[in-house]
Amino acid sequence: MKIASRKVVLGTIITAAAVFLGNLSLGAPVAHAVQATVNLQSAAPFAILSGTPNITDAGNTSVIQGNVGLAPATGAGIGLLCSQVTGTIYSVDAAGPLPCRVTNGPLMVTAKNDLTAAYTDAAGRTPVTTAPTELGGTTKVAGVYDSASTTFALTAGAGPLILDGQGDSSSVFIFEMGFNGTGLTVGSGSTVALINGAQACNVFWRLDTAAINTTATFKGTILALNSISVANGATIEGRLLARNGNVTLINDTITTPTCAGTTGGGGGSTTGGSTSVPTLPNTGSGVERTSNWLLGLGTILTLGILVSMGLLVIRKKRAL
Repeated sequence: MKIASRKVVLGTIITAAAVFLGNLSLGAPVAHAVQATVNLQSAAPFAILSGTPNITDAGNTSVIQGNVGLAPATGAGIGLLCSQVTGTIYSVDAAGPLPCRVTNGPLMVTAKNDLTAAYTDAAGRTPVTTAPTELGGTTKVAGVYDSASTTFALTAGAGPLILDGQGDSSSVFIFEMGFNGTGLTVGSGSTVALINGAQACNVFWRLDTAAINTTATFKGTILALNSISVANGATIEGRLLARNGNVTLINDTITTPTCAGTTGGGGGSTTGGSTSVPTLPNTGSGVERTSNWLLGLGTILTLGILVSMGLLVIRKKRAL
C-alpha cells in the first residue's frame, strides 16, 4: 500500500509539473515579423511638400518647423512668409518668398521622386489588418491597417486614437487606403495619442486625400496622392506630403518629427475603447503572456495542494 501511495503521489507531481512547464512555454514571447519604417530619404526633412498648384495659409499665422517645398509648380505658389518657417523654403524656379527661398530644382525633383517611392512602399506592406472606419476610441499596436470602408475617420466624441508601442520605440504604424478610398477625415478636436514608446516619426498615413479639422491633435506623416487640407488651429507632429495636389493651412502648427532612441520608452495608459492586434506584424504578446503566467501560477498552487494531500494520505496509512 505504501509503495502504491507513493507512486500515486509521484505521478501526480510529474503530471502537474508537465502542465506547469507547458504553460511556461505558452507564455514565452512569440517572435513576429517587424515592419521597417518607411524610408522617406530626401523627403524626410520636409514638413510640407506639395505638388500643384500651391501651398496656402489663410492669414499667414501657421508655424512650420521643417523644410517646405513645391514642385513641379512654380515657387510663386508658395503662400508662406519666411518668418513662419523654421527651415528652408525650396522652389524649382526663381520665385517664392524672400529672402529665405532657395531655388533648387534638382533637389525638388529628387524629393518628389522619393515621396513617390515612399508612397509605393507603404502601399505594398503586408500583412494588413482591417480596422473599423471610426478609429476614435480604439488602441492600435504596431502593424499595417486598412479601413472597413472607403475612409478613415477620427471624431472627438468617439475618444482618441491611441497608438501603443508596447515598449518598443521602433514600432511602425501604417494606415493605408486603397485607390478607391477617399482618405482620412480627422474631426474637430480629435486626438491621436502615443503611448509606451510609440513615436510620431514611425506613423504613416498613405491616402488619396486628407482633411484635418479645427483644433485637432494629429501624429504621423501623411503620404497623399492628391491634396491635404488643415483647418484652423490644428497641431500636427508629422509631415504633410502631397504628391500631386496642394496643401492648405489656417493658423496651424506643423512640426517635423524626430526619432529618439531605438528601444522602449514612454508610458501612459488608457481606459475604454478596443484594442486591435494585427496577425502580423506585432512587437509582443503581452496579453497572451499575462494570461498564461496566471495559468502557471494556478498550476503551482494546484501542485502544492495535491502534494500536501498526497503526503497526508501517506501519513494516515502509515499510522494504520
